[in-house]
Amino acid sequence: MRDSDLLFSVLWLVLCQAAASLGETNMTSMLAPQADRVMAIGEWEERWHEGRIGFHQLQVHKMLETHIEKVLAGRTGVRFFFPLCGKAVDMKWLADMGHSVVGVEISEKGIKEFFTENNMTYSEEDVPALPGAKVYKGVERNISLYQCDLFNFSSAIGGQFGAIWDRGSLVAINPQDREKYAALITSLMAKDCRYLLDTLLYNPELYAGPPFLVPDEQVQSLFGNSCNIEFLESADAFTERHRGWGLDYLTEHVHLLTLKNN
Repeated sequence: MRDSDLLFSVLWLVLCQAAASLGETNMTSMLAPQADRVMAIGEWEERWHEGRIGFHQLQVHKMLETHIEKVLAGRTGVRFFFPLCGKAVDMKWLADMGHSVVGVEISEKGIKEFFTENNMTYSEEDVPALPGAKVYKGVERNISLYQCDLFNFSSAIGGQFGAIWDRGSLVAINPQDREKYAALITSLMAKDCRYLLDTLLYNPELYAGPPFLVPDEQVQSLFGNSCNIEFLESADAFTERHRGWGLDYLTEHVHLLTLKNN
């Protein structure tokens, strides 16, 4: 190698490292206003009991409807996982299509309301491997909802999944827990899993969250080593409700993640 080629290679390496360092600094700065925000599990349960669940949608989420074929990829009878599922009507929509659904939710009230509001009967069982946890199983549809701390759930409890719909989960957990969350989610992904991830972008200086800001750069840093990440859509999600939070914009991003070893 000529001296000039060697010099060029060294300079290119230095520039790449500098760019990566700058990107990391920018992301850290972007996330700083919410970095120490902690929402205790008890606070979420309190919101459910007080009916402060503005995150719940009465219709199937439009991003799931839009990208469902991309998630299914021609498969039938797919096993879906819903982290922090609440009482999302998306679960029944998928079960009605012949898929099976497993969800995790801390609120017993939210789980019971899901079944009653959808006119479904259910059984209630203890989970031997999780003291204090329960699983509620639909009779008419293949839906099992675990009432427990999400971080106590594992593939040993619920197995692995062919699809994950993450709307209101990554954006709801405490920012300091995101790496632990990413490790849990990837451990629940079967080899053919297709993980649809919905995130939110806004100015964190104006609103403390939750839901929290999750920029694309952090999606890459959390999942990039283990997953292929395909950006699917960006949409304006701003409403008068968000104006009430003090925000002046809110953008929704959707990604599709698949394991790299697939």
